[in-house]
Amino acid sequence: MTVEPASPNPHRHLRGVLDTSTVILLSRITDPAALPVEPLITAVTLAELTVGPLVATTDAERAARQAHVQQAEADFDPLPFDAAAARAFGRVAASMRRAGRKPSARAYDAMIAATALSQQLPVYTCNPGDFVKVDDLTVVPVAIPSSA
Repeated sequence: MTVEPASPNPHRHLRGVLDTSTVILLSRITDPAALPVEPLITAVTLAELTVGPLVATTDAERAARQAHVQQAEADFDPLPFDAAAARAFGRVAASMRRAGRKPSARAYDAMIAATALSQQLPVYTCNPGDFVKVDDLTVVPVAIPSSA
């Protein structure tokens, strides 16, 4: 895994995959240079987002999570988890196991990483620890301004 500096990034990528944490916090990111010129999401992120409203415990939480799903559907054409991503998943899972992590516990993250690797794209994330020790993956940390 290659980790790039959090900010400001003079080597801004033209294209990059936003992980689920970044999509959820997108409205709080105030510096456009913190993201790739063309931000992308994966079908896995869209799938992960769709779980949110179904497991919400309050109407307000359900509505907020549904808004994230609808915004993602409106703003992005997700990259598929296809045969190339499935092959890359094997490399990701092996990297995680060598690092003592269980890929099954981080299945969404592993599939997002595999999709990014199969497309030779970096992952932009608010939770870089989710992608620790994934060989050959470029991870770009995205800082979120405090709400205080």
